[in-house]
Amino acid sequence: MNRMQAYAQLVRLPNLPSALADIFLGVLVTGSLTLPGRWPAYLLLMLASVCLYCGGMAWNDFFDLEQDRRERPDRPIPSGRITPFHAAVCAAALVTAGVILAFLAGVAQAARGEGSPVAPTVLALLLTGTIFLYDAWLKHTFVGPLGMGMCRFLNVLLGITPVAGLLWSRGLYLAIVVGLYIVGVTWLARTEARASSRRALIGAASVMLGSLLMALPLPILPLPLVPPAEASSLLFPYLLVGLGFFVGFPVVAAIRAPTPGRVQSSVKRSLMGLILLDMVLATALAGTVGLVLAVLMAPSVYLNRRKWLYAT
Repeated sequence: MNRMQAYAQLVRLPNLPSALADIFLGVLVTGSLTLPGRWPAYLLLMLASVCLYCGGMAWNDFFDLEQDRRERPDRPIPSGRITPFHAAVCAAALVTAGVILAFLAGVAQAARGEGSPVAPTVLALLLTGTIFLYDAWLKHTFVGPLGMGMCRFLNVLLGITPVAGLLWSRGLYLAIVVGLYIVGVTWLARTEARASSRRALIGAASVMLGSLLMALPLPILPLPLVPPAEASSLLFPYLLVGLGFFVGFPVVAAIRAPTPGRVQSSVKRSLMGLILLDMVLATALAGTVGLVLAVLMAPSVYLNRRKWLYAT
């Protein structure tokens, strides 16, 4: 159990539903929920996204070993429960599996005469490269948040690839909204293990707010192949405001008193809010059926409450 616990901590198990939410957003906005023929490709993409996310988290701890020894000595690698070598092997195996699964998803959908067999593989390779660059170098530079935002941007696009023609219309706009949100969350988390700068937290909060404001006109934007405005749920604007309050309250508390505990709490809430953001975006373009994404909150909340796991 201790070894399983260590690997669950290494890959940030409580955050996995957020990776699935990005792909399921693609299911909903492409109208694939009621089309069984598309499900093999989407199931493969969900597994690919999970593998790529877990591999990225393992790489993160591998490259952060010296910093974690100072600031987070209880994490799996600095505590000695997992060796750096095994963490690196785990990361490499996971991202390789993710690319292979994405390739198989492309093949499955191309066999139906839809989508491109190349697009999922290319996006998975781009995502792998971006994850590696972020963990190994970018995260310690001023462009670190942009690197993480790009990772999430590519993950959302991955969920659109099974349907031809949608990649650069609704997929691109949705990916920008989600990616911008993650830029803010990553900026928020940069100094979560120590006292944070109030000015930096305000900047991060502003970016997150900007992403929500960017989502507001989604139902009326003249994007090609997006359903007409009447397909949007009447709940959409209210859900968007509710999400703002859900994420905003702990962020404001952290700004008022930028202690590690408060900042970490705001980061956890913001990461959980990513699932809700995907849900809200789905209601803007796919209608009330988008609320089904809220189901992914249950495992995220449960795992976040387990004392032996952590999300950040």
